[in-house]
Amino acid sequence: MPTATQWAAARARPVLYQALRAFFGSLGYLEVETPCLVPAPGMEPHIDPFVTSFVPEMGAGTKRPLWLQTSPEYAMKRLLADPGCPPLFQICKTFRNGEVSGTHNPEFTMLEFYRPQADYHAICDDLEGALRAAESAVAPGRGMFSAPFERLTVRDAVLRHSGIDLFTHGEGDALAKAARAIGVHLGSSTSFEDVFFHLLLERVEPKLGRGQPTFLMEYPASMASLSRLKPSDPRVAERVELYAEGVELANGFSELTDAVEQRARLVAEQAWREANGRPVLPLDEAFLEAVGKMPPAAGIAVGLDRVLMLLLGAKSLSEVLLFPAQGFV
Repeated sequence: MPTATQWAAARARPVLYQALRAFFGSLGYLEVETPCLVPAPGMEPHIDPFVTSFVPEMGAGTKRPLWLQTSPEYAMKRLLADPGCPPLFQICKTFRNGEVSGTHNPEFTMLEFYRPQADYHAICDDLEGALRAAESAVAPGRGMFSAPFERLTVRDAVLRHSGIDLFTHGEGDALAKAARAIGVHLGSSTSFEDVFFHLLLERVEPKLGRGQPTFLMEYPASMASLSRLKPSDPRVAERVELYAEGVELANGFSELTDAVEQRARLVAEQAWREANGRPVLPLDEAFLEAVGKMPPAAGIAVGLDRVLMLLLGAKSLSEVLLFPAQGFV
């Protein structure tokens, strides 16, 4: 049976959604709904999607794999590529295999939104306003999102919390040596990306968003994901993540609109997955076609279960879900 805390969260959840819908509606965003079952999932190297099979009735067709979406990003960008598309938002279920912890559940609720003719700074402004509206509705006086949000570059955050300058130690084994020197526990790989991940996880993330939410901005170019590089400094990408009380809440970009570059990045991620023994996922050709037609735009994805957890002062996602994954894992 659900606990009293879980019932309180169940009552707060529709209030949260209503506040978000009202906020985005006031800015002219259109709420959309895209499929949860997709022919090609996201390609993020460290995310594993759930796969199933479509089996046509009476043998009238070919059996083929389908995946539960890890994000509605590809479908929403296909809409964004349509001329005259307004700003879009969606509140939906998303799915990631194997993720169970105090801040992870394999099925979770995501808010994702996109604004044409905007960049990562503008999308941060919208998210800051949305979370303030949510707090006012769900937990007035809580103070989680009322303070001005800090905006901190990745380089400055790592320097502040570890003393390491990524631009100085970004070549060869220099970053690994610097990380080991301050006691960071590294895995077998000493690639820049793997060392950066351990450095961020151990020394930076737990300290972010303490006292005020922090937008962590401008990731190294090799971690651009689906974002564009910063025109004035191509060493970094216009990628941003939001943290509050050491918890990551959101991940967003100034969107990449170069279809050739996007294809190259996805092919590189396919190669990484193959080299690391992970399933190689198909390219979404409809998405790739849309990328080249998109206007300049920015978008961000927000984990709403984590937002609700923080607003209610809960310590774990299991406290704000009526049926947390711990019940069947």
